[in-house]
Amino acid sequence: MNQVTEFKVGELYTNDQIRFALAVENLGGIRPALDAQGNLRHVVVLTAAEDSGKLHSENPYHDRIEGDVLTYTAQGRVGNQELAGRNKRLIEQYTVPVPFFGFVNVGKQTYRFLGLLELLRHSQEMQADRTKQLRKVWLFEFRIHPMPNVVPIEHARSLTEAILLESRRQNPVADLEREVAELGQDANAETTIQNPVEVETIRGRLIQVEPIKFEHLVKSLMERSGFRDVSVTVASGDGGIDVNAYVDDTNDWFAGTHVQSQVKRWRHAVGSVEINKFRGALSTTAKGVFITTSHFTRAAVVESRHQFKPCITLVDGQRLSSMVYQGKLDISKFM
Repeated sequence: MNQVTEFKVGELYTNDQIRFALAVENLGGIRPALDAQGNLRHVVVLTAAEDSGKLHSENPYHDRIEGDVLTYTAQGRVGNQELAGRNKRLIEQYTVPVPFFGFVNVGKQTYRFLGLLELLRHSQEMQADRTKQLRKVWLFEFRIHPMPNVVPIEHARSLTEAILLESRRQNPVADLEREVAELGQDANAETTIQNPVEVETIRGRLIQVEPIKFEHLVKSLMERSGFRDVSVTVASGDGGIDVNAYVDDTNDWFAGTHVQSQVKRWRHAVGSVEINKFRGALSTTAKGVFITTSHFTRAAVVESRHQFKPCITLVDGQRLSSMVYQGKLDISKFM
């Protein structure tokens, strides 16, 4: 077997080629390589993020690539995950330009090279396992860099340093953007979730719904909640608005209020940039509601409540799932 000295984006490699070329272990989704002093040389991140029926049936929380962002679940399939060992080594890239080689499984012992990865944020969430027990899980969000499309192994560190420097210059990541907010713990939000196991099970099902069907699911939920004239916009011309609705005339305080929603069936967190773009797409007379199956960064929460801009209501995955649960909405009709 010829020794691999470089990886090309989009090319296929065997498990043996990866492990011998990068001197990492044979198994595991996170495979660090250390120098003689125990410092990270590089990390191989292997995912099975491609959508498939098998992945959906085995794990509704499977890794997912959305645009240029890979949402990756830490190691540990049973019980609460710890930010320790291989999981903890990933966060070293915040301060040191450690190369992360990203690969996605496309078949038995075969992987496609995605490119070098940049860690954007890591956060903890609750998930329901197969036995309907809640457990704490760590998520890592990586930006996939397909350029350069050829990565010589010996130059990977210098390339990573340049990529991180330029990426962070163009997309400054403040501490608030790196942190994920828990809206349920917010003083201005509902803090009591009825039947948290069932609610989280519902969220696990919601993130499996296809995006366009998810918009119609939200439409049905809003109709059940008392809105009238609810409509899903045409995808090609929505300008960032997915659902239009009006508060029913029986509401003494807000009758007739126009409500516009953006709906994201995402695994990765919604940041302040998305909130700003959504605000810019709103009708001048509309109230904005941003709905996601995932979470919001703290920066997104701050931006949504900006003192001098129209306020945006945020509905995260837990709150949305609780609304579905309380409204007894049949999700199976949208699967």
